[in-house]
Amino acid sequence: MYDNPNLERNVAQQDTKISARNVQVFYGDTHAIKDVNIEIPARTVTAFIGPSGCGKSTFLRCLNRMNDTIDICRVEGDINLDGENIYDKRVDPVQLRAKVGMVFQKPNPFPKSIYDNIAYGPRIHGLAKNKADLDEIVEKALRRGAIWNEVKDRLHAPGTGLSGGQQQRLCIARAVATEPEVLLMDEPCSALDPIATSQVEELIDELRDQYSVVIVTHSMQQAARVSQKTAFFHLGNLVEFGDTGQIFTNPQDSRTESYITGRIG
Repeated sequence: MYDNPNLERNVAQQDTKISARNVQVFYGDTHAIKDVNIEIPARTVTAFIGPSGCGKSTFLRCLNRMNDTIDICRVEGDINLDGENIYDKRVDPVQLRAKVGMVFQKPNPFPKSIYDNIAYGPRIHGLAKNKADLDEIVEKALRRGAIWNEVKDRLHAPGTGLSGGQQQRLCIARAVATEPEVLLMDEPCSALDPIATSQVEELIDELRDQYSVVIVTHSMQQAARVSQKTAFFHLGNLVEFGDTGQIFTNPQDSRTESYITGRIG
């Protein structure tokens, strides 16, 4: 369709994957997220930045209904994935989370073998017809998680025996094993050393060829390195959203500039 493959990639990036309209989040009487409107593009890394407690992780958890697990939490507004409302009563949150995978701040491998960590999701979602299918899914996911070569000879060793950086790449592999379309990452490098952080950042850059990635990060340097789009949150408000380069070099809102230059945060 396009002579230039980079042009094709850029065109694909412009498609909206997730659209949020007038999203409000309440924890009891506390209004945590206020009137957020955003369109998250497909096959792009979108970073959420902002001070601690500004609502970025709360909003991230809205995107796969993780806030459903908190009794006092109430979400209002519309969030659409490929044009479909994820809060529609007919939507099964378990199936939604297979499509919208999540990687948490602290690596959290299951207390099972490396193989079973990856195979768990595909098993419960019926993605494999037989053992050969499952073996293939496990290998493919571990390759996508950039950890296959390190673990291929010890697939039946416990996942908890890996180093912190390896555990986080295992968790990323586990998240992609169910063939999601979106990957949410809540500060995936905050518990890692600089070398492991660099490996995960390289992996995030590779993953955007196949997934829409949304990452919450405290590190502005990390946002600048890995993302193409950046959203700045402050006191529960989405203050500004745009191309990462523009947000960091020419922010349109004085609050964004104050955060980028270290005057708030």
